[in-house]
Amino acid sequence: MTIDYGTGASGRNGDGKGRSSVDPNADPTNAKKAAKAAFFGSLLEYYDFYIFASAAALVFPHVFFEGSKNPLLLSLATFGISYIARPIGAVFVGHFGDRAGRKKVMMFCLVLMGVVTFLIGCLPSSEQAGMVGPVLLVLLRICQGVSAAGEQSGAGSLTLEHSPAHRRGFFCSWTLTGTQAGFIVASLAFIPVAALPDETLYSWGWRVPFWCSLLVLVVAYIVRRKLEEPEIFIANKEALDEAPAPLPVVDLFRTHWRDVLRVVFCAFIAVVSTVFSVFGLAYATTPEIGMSRTTMLWVAIAANTVALVSQPLLGMLSDRIGRKPVFIGGAIGSAAGIFLYFAAIGTGNVAMIFLAGILLMGGVYAGTNAIWPAFYAEMFSSRVRYSGMAIGTQLGFALAGFAPTIAQALRGADPKNWVPVAIFTAVCALIAAASASTAKENSRTPLLDLDKEDVALTKAKANAKV
Repeated sequence: MTIDYGTGASGRNGDGKGRSSVDPNADPTNAKKAAKAAFFGSLLEYYDFYIFASAAALVFPHVFFEGSKNPLLLSLATFGISYIARPIGAVFVGHFGDRAGRKKVMMFCLVLMGVVTFLIGCLPSSEQAGMVGPVLLVLLRICQGVSAAGEQSGAGSLTLEHSPAHRRGFFCSWTLTGTQAGFIVASLAFIPVAALPDETLYSWGWRVPFWCSLLVLVVAYIVRRKLEEPEIFIANKEALDEAPAPLPVVDLFRTHWRDVLRVVFCAFIAVVSTVFSVFGLAYATTPEIGMSRTTMLWVAIAANTVALVSQPLLGMLSDRIGRKPVFIGGAIGSAAGIFLYFAAIGTGNVAMIFLAGILLMGGVYAGTNAIWPAFYAEMFSSRVRYSGMAIGTQLGFALAGFAPTIAQALRGADPKNWVPVAIFTAVCALIAAASASTAKENSRTPLLDLDKEDVALTKAKANAKV
């Protein structure tokens, strides 16, 4: 059986008014619900993710790695370890996301992240239990990686498939806007904690933000459970149930391997985010630089608050002029902006640090961050979209995960030597821009046309083998 690409999805009406949810003029109600659910789901996922980042930079060197030769390097490595698990998790969640349903997998990822983050807050320190604490920390961090592997890709796929064709960039931008909101909430949660006396901070104070993740989980779960599967996904699922295709990952690399590779290199742009949020925080608060923890957390909050506004606007801009100009411009701007940010930290001038941080994360980087959920999703047909986004992004994000550790190593013996770090980050951003330039502009292409192209390619390859 094949899908009826001429009429939409299996004869269903997406809104009960005789219009398909994949029609360019569809009622945006489902898209709004999907964007809202994506926002709150990403908020939870990345609240959890970023409190770990803050703790890895400020707390874990003392709690879990005190006495080791390089506590900060080991602590930053625990932040990166989840990025090893993420590509493996991407294959798992991508398979079930493309076969069982976007919503089911997204709910699984949501609950896993919330529970695991709470458990991290319960771990014993190395002083209390020796190596037990660090080992459990790594294991739970791997579970966080599996969860994160499916969150943004699932939210992006589902939102895209619910959105009217001319507003996909705007609605999909809310997935990453939720990520920035999670960063803000995590930073706000850590400000009073970071201000505690060291004895209190390193004993129980750092645990409170991790325990609070359960409250965020409840809100996100309530919002997300009301979601419906996209109509185009249901149609493909029915076709696959009657005539099963190869495993999504097999199908993906047979028909879309170039797009997966393209997404991998585009995803190097995330190095900017982890260098800013993790290494930048650790670097600026070293004794040699001397910035306060609270000040640097407020810099992150200010920059990401601006991104809450700029990202939806940039999503709207991409609906008008295309994804590629916005993404490429943001990547090139990030390559320049990272030098400005570290130079500002070197001056010790708080106003300059705030301005540079806002320009970098709330301005140029927001251009790539807002666009990529729609940009990447539009590279794939619906039957492999979840797998393609998840596997491609997580392979690329692996570099971003270890970027703080790489940056710490590049700094070498000179604690003020930030130039190699900025060069490394800028090169990653420029690779992302170059990769994006090779993509096809699909911002105005109906999703059903992407599926038609995929079916035509599959048939051509099958005929070539006969």
